[in-house]
Amino acid sequence: MQVQEDEHVDSGRRTWLIAASVAGGVGGVAAVVPFVGSFAPSEKAKAAGAPVEVDIGNLKPGEMMTVAWRGKPVWIFNRTDQMLAGIQKADSELADPLSTHPFSMPEPEYCRNEFRSRAEHKNILVAVAVCTHLGCTPTPRFQSGPQPNLPENWPGGFLCPCHGSTYDLSGRVFKNKPAPQNLDIPPYMFTSATQLVIGKDERGEA
Repeated sequence: MQVQEDEHVDSGRRTWLIAASVAGGVGGVAAVVPFVGSFAPSEKAKAAGAPVEVDIGNLKPGEMMTVAWRGKPVWIFNRTDQMLAGIQKADSELADPLSTHPFSMPEPEYCRNEFRSRAEHKNILVAVAVCTHLGCTPTPRFQSGPQPNLPENWPGGFLCPCHGSTYDLSGRVFKNKPAPQNLDIPPYMFTSATQLVIGKDERGEA
């Protein structure tokens, strides 16, 4: 009788252990699947390096918009005629007025001018909004003249809030600043008068 009871207990115990093992295994699989899935690139990650199409039809003179490309902020700035005139006056105060020393990407040939823009749309600046010193995002300071943290003859441009580097309205860095180079200009092209693509030009995708 005792033997039968022991066998019954052992049988029940084995059944419980098997069930617990199966449940644990299922739980383990459930925990592992999301973890393994995290290694696979998401659709958002796949699109992070793809060209970005932007409609600038509502971007008025003097206004700027920011879009994301490759995980970085990119400015699209519609400069006024007065702003363009001020750019030409700043050359003597800049560290690299002709942008001969690019930062993290080669400057497109069509932007190798003081406006750093395409000739047919010279008012439109497309620049990566990442300071070339330590990677902060500069802030717009479009108004000219004396202002806090800026020189008295400030022509208008951008100020990096982290360490005080300043850039003109073409994204060119001023002399004697922590930032060593001008802001990057990504490859881009216009597909219509109001539509542009960042990360792609006549030569293909970046």
